[in-house]
Amino acid sequence: MKKLSAASKAYLVLIFVILYAPIFYLIFYSFNSGGNMNNFESFTLEHYKAVFADSRLIVILINTVIVALLSGLIATVIGTLGAIGIVSIKDKKMRNTLLSLNNVLIVSPDVVIGASFLILFTMVGVKLGFASVLVSHVAFSVPIVVLMVLPKLLEMNTSLLDAARDLGATKRDVLTRVILPYIAPGIFAGFFMALTYSLDDFAVTFFVTGNGFSTLSVEIYSMARAGISLTVNAISGLVFAVTLIIVIGYYFISKRTKSNAAEGQR
Repeated sequence: MKKLSAASKAYLVLIFVILYAPIFYLIFYSFNSGGNMNNFESFTLEHYKAVFADSRLIVILINTVIVALLSGLIATVIGTLGAIGIVSIKDKKMRNTLLSLNNVLIVSPDVVIGASFLILFTMVGVKLGFASVLVSHVAFSVPIVVLMVLPKLLEMNTSLLDAARDLGATKRDVLTRVILPYIAPGIFAGFFMALTYSLDDFAVTFFVTGNGFSTLSVEIYSMARAGISLTVNAISGLVFAVTLIIVIGYYFISKRTKSNAAEGQR
């Protein structure tokens, strides 16, 4: 790989500083005993203690994690099967049409998706709450999973499938013992992408959440509107830490999957 020039490295550093500086600034003041973001008086953990002492916030945090995990799992199953179905379509025009429809959902503004789901749930009489949030999160996560899984399917050598069938493998064996292990890195990538999208989604959730149920992004928005509180900084710091752990976990799982695949090819 060609080495980056000094100017390219400086540009990358500048971009990362711009991206991460506001986050670290926010987290830095979450340890401020002064109660504001103007002057840092002394180090304290009282804002984090306030977060864990607030049972309502803990419930909201648990709700957010449950929705993210469930929507990630469901979207991964649907998206993986959808990607396999799209690749298996012989009609090129139909395949491109389905891919275009999938991409349209990805580039559609969250406000449009949220408003559409609100209208849909109102029309069919679905009560807004956990179920409406879960369904909407699954809906906007499925296209992401499809895009993550599709490249692995397209790069798979079809002779593997032919060899498996020649050896007497059934359709189920081909799916579970050939296709799924091969595209496992894409499946993991899709799951983690769906998980993170669900965790930080605000726009769609804002439309479809109802009274008595909320997620962390909506709650942080409500708290921020009420005034600047370093409790918001503490919550944001915790969410950032969780996201960081998820990314690190994905890195190690992806690395392990690739090494296992490399050993299998030897």
